[in-house]
Amino acid sequence: MTKAPGSHQPDRAAAYDMVVVSNRLPVDYEEGEGGETRWKSSPGGLVTALEPVMRAADGAWVGWAGVADREFEPFENDGIEIIPVPLSAQELEDYYEGFSNDTLWPLYHDVIAPPSFHREWWDAYVRVNRRFAEAAARAAAEGAVVWVQDYQLQLVPRMLREQRPDLVIGFFNHIPFPAYGIYSQLPWRRQVIDGLLGADVIGFQRAADAGNFGRAVRRLFGYTTRGSIIEVPDGLGGVRRVVARHFPISIDAAGFEELARRPEIQARAREIRESLGNPRTVMLGVDRLDYTKGIRHRMKAFGELLRDGRIAIEDATLVQVASPSRERVETYRQLRDEIELTVGRLNGDHSTLGHQAIAYLHHGYPREEMVALYLAADIMLVTALRDGMNLVAKEYVACRFDLDGVLLLSEFTGASDELRQAVLVNPHDIEGLKDAIVEAIEMPPRERARRMRSLRKRVIENDVANWSATFLETLTGTGTIAAGIPEGLDQELGEVADAERLLIALDFDGTLAPLVDRPEDARATDRARAAMEQLAALPDTRVAIVSGRALESLGEVAAPHDGMLLSGSHGVELQLDAGVVTIDLRDAELAALSRLTDLVEQVAAEAPGAWVEHKPAGVALHTRRLTPNAGVALQQSARERVVEAIPGITVRSGKSVIEFAVRSSDKGESLIRLRQHVGASSVIYLGDDVTDEDAFAVLEGTDVGVKVGSGKSLAAHRVRSPAEVAELLERLVELRSAARRGPSRWT
Repeated sequence: MTKAPGSHQPDRAAAYDMVVVSNRLPVDYEEGEGGETRWKSSPGGLVTALEPVMRAADGAWVGWAGVADREFEPFENDGIEIIPVPLSAQELEDYYEGFSNDTLWPLYHDVIAPPSFHREWWDAYVRVNRRFAEAAARAAAEGAVVWVQDYQLQLVPRMLREQRPDLVIGFFNHIPFPAYGIYSQLPWRRQVIDGLLGADVIGFQRAADAGNFGRAVRRLFGYTTRGSIIEVPDGLGGVRRVVARHFPISIDAAGFEELARRPEIQARAREIRESLGNPRTVMLGVDRLDYTKGIRHRMKAFGELLRDGRIAIEDATLVQVASPSRERVETYRQLRDEIELTVGRLNGDHSTLGHQAIAYLHHGYPREEMVALYLAADIMLVTALRDGMNLVAKEYVACRFDLDGVLLLSEFTGASDELRQAVLVNPHDIEGLKDAIVEAIEMPPRERARRMRSLRKRVIENDVANWSATFLETLTGTGTIAAGIPEGLDQELGEVADAERLLIALDFDGTLAPLVDRPEDARATDRARAAMEQLAALPDTRVAIVSGRALESLGEVAAPHDGMLLSGSHGVELQLDAGVVTIDLRDAELAALSRLTDLVEQVAAEAPGAWVEHKPAGVALHTRRLTPNAGVALQQSARERVVEAIPGITVRSGKSVIEFAVRSSDKGESLIRLRQHVGASSVIYLGDDVTDEDAFAVLEGTDVGVKVGSGKSLAAHRVRSPAEVAELLERLVELRSAARRGPSRWT
């Protein structure tokens, strides 16, 4: 039993670095004796994949508790903060059973059943998505990662980005995404696409789904797409790059195999076969009772094989587990009636006193019983007409450590892209399906083992932990950043250390110096300062500090060694060998700067703890001393007021800071000027902030880019913190010293 709401009341100001948002929470509500509220973990594949990441990142999970018309306080469950979102019974009917499952589900599954379009359902969908977005926005720390799950919440990414532009937002669609000719039927097609494009990374099960999404974006919005990159206007004259690609989901393969190896579960598998009369072949279907799963097609094929005498009733039994699903939706009630009539007819026509044609089980089973069923089955039938992935196929493979069993798999599942050694079928082709079943029954043991070995290798190597790690690495640039210098980076340092003329350029705050509440207190670590001085003294080696700080401020906190170069105010000011070079402002720019300064100072005055930093071509509003939510709100207010009042202003967001400039310049332009000034043949650039991405973007050839900390980045390498930066600089001193003994060739 987990903690009940009320047993742990989190600080309402608490905010989390990792937030998962899904329709359902990873816990189920139980009402104990005396009305006591209890929660039971309901681990699925998604929970298994994300639990370790969320514990390590101080994570929170936002979702519905599974009980209508009830509100629950946030509580902790097994190291994860649980934040329930309430739904009324009417919202459950309109948003979930209606729009999600009677509009989107059939539409996204190629209109196997006709979708229904009702405006009141759409209104409920918008309202509930906004509630989820608001809950996530309250829970997320500044710069947090928010990962939104599945088709019920497709509007949340855009809503989150509007409320919290500082967040890193991911979305994963667990079901297919249809071709445009089908998707275009949706009356709210633009709104849904726009909602998804609020994310930084949009994940799909199959490459074809990602392709369908990209085509829909081009048709509806005309945005430029290059491969998996979509260029989305940011509203400020620039573009935001959204990644839309496939990340095929998987299972906890090791967990399933561990269960399958237990003696008691193997004994249960033998009991199951005995209870079925020990037929020569046990075929198994495991599905939610859903019209997309092709249950009727496999029963039709199996019935015709019995009718035609290609399979004898004494030799084969079909076990069909059909767990209840959406039984309040009329389409699903009709499907259940139809399947149960088919089961009754086939059993009546073909069963004998000792052998049943179909063992039909309309209820779910615990995982242990499912593993026993997988071990008992000679053939696994997965005949879905359309399926995003189908994890049952992978579960069956993971359990067959004995290298026996045959997977018969629909080519219309996402799993068929990976599990190519299965017997692949088109479930609409009943004759082909019948032939495939006979092929599976008659397959020699050696061939079964060969295929299963290949299938297991694929499932084990690409398990659910690998799926989540791959998605999060694409979203944030990293999973968990290890201490020290990565091996690949160390190798590249060795190569670049031999450059004829080397420029080492570094951001200051968060890179050389740990972030502090008072910018004037920032100082580079002693180890980093010592290493920089040693590098600056080496032949053919120059060191530059590239910062968003004004040059005067940078000089005070960095206390640069003789010979070091400085770039301040994002390249507006440069301190080169001949002195300080500052970009002169025109009269119109000076007037805009005066107006800008007044506006931002007015905004800062509204929030005690905020302060304004003045720069030659702009100002920066710092919000580090505010709570994350208050800081984001203040930055958003400043952005709106400034952009409306001063057209053409340049806006940059960083860590707890938003900067405005009347003259466009960035760290990329600054790095180009520094390279040209010193004639560098190779460059190493280190930075931790969004503004450093402009510098990473201009690196070329043998240059090396290193991102400090987490966050999306163009840099090829990353390290954890300023401590690792100091270690990297010390390593570079060692490598460069060995490579550059002798007279300088720098002119």
